[in-house]
Amino acid sequence: GNCFPCPLEGCPMMGHYADRFPEKLNRENQKYFLNTAANEPFATWRQKVFIKLSGVKKTRGDINLVFYDTLGHSKGYEIANGDLSQDEVYTKYLDVEINPKNTSKIEFLWNKAIFSLLWARLGAESVNIIHGADG
Repeated sequence: GNCFPCPLEGCPMMGHYADRFPEKLNRENQKYFLNTAANEPFATWRQKVFIKLSGVKKTRGDINLVFYDTLGHSKGYEIANGDLSQDEVYTKYLDVEINPKNTSKIEFLWNKAIFSLLWARLGAESVNIIHGADG
């Protein structure tokens, strides 16, 4: 918790996330970050999200989750965008910047790309979030 909040350009992550910041790989003395919990299991900040949609068969837009903590911080994460279908389960690993032990609420948000009256009937059949050693 001593390194956050991240700068506006984001926190360069260690390990297999380092390739998300290619312009920073050439810098000398670059700082990298690794989210860990204070106690075992240390990887509890890694979360794996599964979202199954319901309602209309297909639409365009994006799915977001916003995590809130007990201290008033919030952080949003995009789970999927583009063509969305109720036939798919959208899965994504997140390295959240909100301590899972202090999470007070997780909000599920839709943003539509095209106006449609059918949009009101599109929702989530299920949202599952797993945290632990590997998400």
